[in-house]
Amino acid sequence: MANPLIGIFRVKELRERIIFTVGMLVVFRIGAVLPIPGINVRELSAYFLSMANSGNPIVDYLDFFAGGAFSNFSVFMLGIMPYISMSIIMQLLLIVFPALKKISQEDGGRKKIQKWQRYGTVAVCLVQSFAVTQYAQAISRSVDNLLSIGIVPFTLIAMLTVTTGTMFLMWIGEQITKRGIGNGISLLIFAGIVARLPQAVWELIQRMRSGDINPVFVIVVFVMFVAVIALVVFEQQGQRKIPVNYAKRVVGRKMYGAQNTYIPFKINPSGVIPVIFASSILTFPLQIATTVGGNVAWLATVARVLSPRGSLYNVLYVLLIIFFAYFYTQVTLNPVEIAKQIRENGGSIPGIRTERIEEYLTKILNRIVLPGSLYLAMIAVIPTFIQWAFKFPSSISYLMGGTSLLILVGVDLDTMSQIEGLLKMHHHEGLTKKGRLRGRNL
Repeated sequence: MANPLIGIFRVKELRERIIFTVGMLVVFRIGAVLPIPGINVRELSAYFLSMANSGNPIVDYLDFFAGGAFSNFSVFMLGIMPYISMSIIMQLLLIVFPALKKISQEDGGRKKIQKWQRYGTVAVCLVQSFAVTQYAQAISRSVDNLLSIGIVPFTLIAMLTVTTGTMFLMWIGEQITKRGIGNGISLLIFAGIVARLPQAVWELIQRMRSGDINPVFVIVVFVMFVAVIALVVFEQQGQRKIPVNYAKRVVGRKMYGAQNTYIPFKINPSGVIPVIFASSILTFPLQIATTVGGNVAWLATVARVLSPRGSLYNVLYVLLIIFFAYFYTQVTLNPVEIAKQIRENGGSIPGIRTERIEEYLTKILNRIVLPGSLYLAMIAVIPTFIQWAFKFPSSISYLMGGTSLLILVGVDLDTMSQIEGLLKMHHHEGLTKKGRLRGRNL
């Protein structure tokens, strides 16, 4: 009776939300193995198996974010990344063009912005899906009977199928957020990573048996894996509390007494968003260069230079993570807006003049975001370090550290916090006795 896991299924609303979420994730995983019409699955599997044995970090990297759907040439092979890429572009446009931001603040403006964002996602999907067809044609030159139909029909069918698959994934993510539990888009990425774990563990065991990997290195990496998880949880739960005092005020016929509260600034206010944004920005040109590189010489050079194992890629990755950490924090926690709300409600920060609240909050945020973003960047490059130091294959190192850990831990904390809130709302015990679980707001 006191078991919180049993309490989850005793609450009707929570039980229905969980069942709906699981059902949508099952649909996502089924679609990840359904190939595009016109692809010879047997020949494709043999080709990627040979590529895996010889080592292809770019294919492993693209497959990682698609949850294995890229190597299957499935209808979901682009994953949800085109939608995330378009979200980044739209956020940047809202900052660059004040008129567009003004539209978003009007009545119904948010829905209009979301509609434009969906149209932009279709355009991004068409570009990436065309690049995928070029990649399939490049493979067909070295693999007989890969395409069972002509090049022109395959190009049109593949572009339509893959674009529809991504838009359907976007709809699934929105439905999970609305009718399920957790953030739908984040859960789709989470499910893709988790689905790759059994295969990665089995490959690790096979390499240990064959003597390609030293078991001592596996133990060291596993300890590092557990330590990073603990550090990620600790860092995401840490916060800086800014005290705010409100004076007595009269609203209508009621007088509200003075109260003391605080503004919670997390050490990493943006959560795992900078890592996902940085990965998405780098994945887009990498996918175009990889898939079309066989036909264009300079794109082949770009694909080689932007290899996930290369130094240039990792430098750009770190810089983008730091940039998006500051960018997303300024979008979600605007010191100007916070200071304006404090003044309008008759509040003040002890020891800080009212006209200097903005400056004080900006200074605090900058001090918090810098170490938080550097910490994210350090964790994100762990896979490269594991490959370089311990000679682990990329398919395993991507899942045992870096981006995967940040996404797995972040989405898990966010989903658990929502379950915790629903349990408390229905007067049940939460998942944690101390009740200190806080969401990530992905």
